[in-house]
Amino acid sequence: MSEMKSNTAGDILGTEDVKKLLMKFAVPSVIAMLVGALYNIVDQIFIGQSVGMLGNAATNVAFPLVTIATALGLLFGVGGASNFNLYLGSGNRERAKKVIGNSLFLLTASGLIMLVVIHMFLDPLINLFGATESVYPLALEYISITSYGILFLIFSTGASAMIRADGSPKYSMYCLLVGAVLNVILDALFIFGFDMGIAGAAWATVISQIVSCVMAAVYFFKMKSISLEKNDFVLKGSIVKPIFYLGASSFLNQIAMMAVQIILNNTATYYGAMSIYGSEIPLAVAGVISKVSMIFISIIIGISQGGQPIAGYNYGAKNYGRVKEVFKLVVGISLVISVLSFLSFQLFPLQIIKIFGDGSELYFDFAVRFCRIFLLMMIVVGIQPASSILFTAIGKSSKGIFLAMIRQVILLIPLLLILPIYFGIDGILYAGPISDGIAAAVAFFFVYREMKELTRLEKEENLKREEAAIG
Repeated sequence: MSEMKSNTAGDILGTEDVKKLLMKFAVPSVIAMLVGALYNIVDQIFIGQSVGMLGNAATNVAFPLVTIATALGLLFGVGGASNFNLYLGSGNRERAKKVIGNSLFLLTASGLIMLVVIHMFLDPLINLFGATESVYPLALEYISITSYGILFLIFSTGASAMIRADGSPKYSMYCLLVGAVLNVILDALFIFGFDMGIAGAAWATVISQIVSCVMAAVYFFKMKSISLEKNDFVLKGSIVKPIFYLGASSFLNQIAMMAVQIILNNTATYYGAMSIYGSEIPLAVAGVISKVSMIFISIIIGISQGGQPIAGYNYGAKNYGRVKEVFKLVVGISLVISVLSFLSFQLFPLQIIKIFGDGSELYFDFAVRFCRIFLLMMIVVGIQPASSILFTAIGKSSKGIFLAMIRQVILLIPLLLILPIYFGIDGILYAGPISDGIAAAVAFFFVYREMKELTRLEKEENLKREEAAIG
């Protein structure tokens, strides 16, 4: 029974040095997030080298489906993990059990539903995601196969967050790392060894996702903090509602990314056709740059997710000083990563683009311009996802949701639709830095106010403890 287990994860989260804890949880989380990003990038590199620019465009068309799957995984995984840590911190272990059981059920059910929906509406989805006539056949082939891995992708994404929350960040990392290494091996074997082209990359992805999912599922038979029972998997509204509530920020952030990708694909194709570049070059470039920039964003999200169980547990335990320390560390490191990403994209854009295959002089010319202009404000972009995740971790999901939405839904999508009307293809390029800069300023303001609030709560709690000690 779970009541007989020692709260090993909780003891560590509430007492160990915050810097050491963040390192312990963030490093595996960063690697896990990079693995997720590299799944798509590795496919893109192999496909770009074997199929060419149209292959890159096809994987870009498929990317929104991957984003939706990731969003569902984070909705139930991060929502479950955040509630789990808050309940552990407050000593409510029985409710923590039911959160994990309900989250696992929701992950599985959502994966099955999404698989059915994809196959029911495959053709209209491909057109919606911006496929041109020449890209459509490759996109159809790729998505038809990778859709069978959707359930496993959703489950492993969500499960990894809950495994970290239980105090096993390394195992969470291994689940995804094994799949990523296998994906690279199978990509090379299927594409170049068996000459399977884009279908080989798709099957490599599916097989790798299955392996990661199985490894993650095994963990829940023997968790550190609790022992799951059959009745923990029975859905209850009082359990499901807070899972949705605290997972909404991460979910909406991913859905916003999907919406941006769809609109970016369609605007790039439409306005590209009116320019010297044509429709395929902007479509392919937009996909490549989006996925490369996700490497740096994934590092920031990984660091933030590493801080999530520490912030959540200590907020539930009213250790507000430790929560402040987590906020400072995560936001500070995220800004350092942002600076490094800015330098990479400004100094080495051509070298980055060439990793994804060859192209015409016009293709590389547009890719360099897109990279340097669209990602101009990457230097401050890290504060927005980091603060969104941390607000969710301490139960303030409304702030987390707003910060998740502001950069992409509130700012970037309208700018992508409006600016090209007046500036053509260049309007798409300048939409990026404008939205990134404003979103970073708003996130900084939110974090500043929260730090003041945490200081106030810390003083009140210290006063209560002093009075209790005297009494």
